[in-house]
Amino acid sequence: MQASSTSSSTETTEKPVISRRLDRIFLALSDVASFVAQFFKEVFMPPYEWKEIVRQCYEVGVRSLPLISLTGFITGIVFTNQSRPSLATFGATSWLPSLISIALVRALAPLVTALIASGRVGSNIGAELGSMRVTEQIEAMEVSGTNPFKFLVVSRVIATTFMIPTLAMFFVFLGVLGSYVNVAQNEKTSFMSFIETFFSSITFLDINSTVIKSIIFGFTIGIVGCYKGYNSSKGTEGVGKAANASVVTSMFLVFIEELLFLQVINAIRAA
Repeated sequence: MQASSTSSSTETTEKPVISRRLDRIFLALSDVASFVAQFFKEVFMPPYEWKEIVRQCYEVGVRSLPLISLTGFITGIVFTNQSRPSLATFGATSWLPSLISIALVRALAPLVTALIASGRVGSNIGAELGSMRVTEQIEAMEVSGTNPFKFLVVSRVIATTFMIPTLAMFFVFLGVLGSYVNVAQNEKTSFMSFIETFFSSITFLDINSTVIKSIIFGFTIGIVGCYKGYNSSKGTEGVGKAANASVVTSMFLVFIEELLFLQVINAIRAA
C-alpha cells in the first residue's frame, strides 16, 4: 500500500500543469526574469567592480573598433552607390547626403552595430562564462568570497550597454566618411556642402532614438550572453551551445526590438 501511494504521488507531481512544452517555456521565462531582476538588484549595490567594468569596456568597445570601422566605411560607400541610380532617374542626386543621413542614423548604424556585436561580443561572453561554469571557476569564486554575479555578469552587461551606443555613433561617422568619398568622386560635392545637407535632414528625435535604441540593443546582447553562459551545463558541449545560443537569441531579439521601437518612433513623429 505504501509503495502504491508513493508511485501515485510521484505521478501526480510529474503531471504537467498545462503541457510539458509550455511548462518548460514558462519556467525558462521565469528563470530569465529572475536573472534580469538579480542584475538590477546587484548593479546598484556596492562594492562596484570598476576595474573589471573598464576592462570589459575595452574588450567590447576598443577591440570592436576595427570591425566596426571597416563595416561602417564600406556600408557608406555601398549604400551611396546603390542609391545613386534611383535618384539619378529623377535628377535628384543632390539629395544623396540627406538619404544617407536618414538611413545611417535612423536604421543602419544601430542595427548593423548590434548585429556585429551579437556575433563578436555575444558569442565571446557566452563561451567565456560557459567555460567558467563547466570548469567550476564560478563555484570557486563563491567559495573565495567573491560575488561572481556582480564580477562576471554586471560588469559585462554594463560594458555592452554603454559601448554599443558609442560604437553606433562611430559607425555613423565612418559611414558618412565613406559616403562623402563616393559622392565627392562622382558629384564633385564639397565637404561643407555635403555635411550641411547631411545634418539638415536629421533631427534631435532621430539622434535620441538611435542612442536609446542602441542602449537597449547593448543591454539585450549583454544579458543574453551572460544568461546563456552563466547557466550552461554538459561540459564542453554546453560551452558551444551557450556561444551559439547567445548569438542566435540576441540577433532575434534585436530584430524584434527594432520592429517595436520603429512603431513607437513613427507614432511619436505622427503625433
